[in-house]
Amino acid sequence: MQKSPASASSKTVWFKLLAAVFVLALAVGAYFSFSAQQKAPDVTFVDLQGNKLSTQDLRGKVVMVNFWATSCTTCVKEMPQMVDTYKKYKDRGLEFVAVAMSYDPPNYVLNFAETRQLPFKVALDTQGQLAKSFGDVQLTPTTFVIDKQGYIVKRYLGEPDWDGLHALLEQSLT
Repeated sequence: MQKSPASASSKTVWFKLLAAVFVLALAVGAYFSFSAQQKAPDVTFVDLQGNKLSTQDLRGKVVMVNFWATSCTTCVKEMPQMVDTYKKYKDRGLEFVAVAMSYDPPNYVLNFAETRQLPFKVALDTQGQLAKSFGDVQLTPTTFVIDKQGYIVKRYLGEPDWDGLHALLEQSLT
């Protein structure tokens, strides 16, 4: 039994229409997911001294959250510039939390922080919950810039463009 040309043509039209609707839906979804500001998760960081600091405590300040590991060569390479960035902007209200990944041995993290005299808070994520809360961070370094209202304004995967980061901090801290 052969299909009539009209029925084959109508199926093609329906297929093209459905494909167009699907592509449009994907485009709209992508637009809103990238254009809408995302609220930073409500989490509590525990630093190497056992002090707790929540994202709620940090409202009203610009915050950088840097997920890193002592075994990550890019993380180790960028850390002096992270320190310089923190020192440059801390008096203007910048807070900085370096979150060591769950697979990083705590004694390595403590040794790294002490020998390099990291001036900002260093937190352990021993169970991986902080990384999960920030969108299931798995690659290091991953750095988030959070504005004074608690919204993520930028996510850097890998070493940031330092000039761009500093321009963003200048803008956010005003």
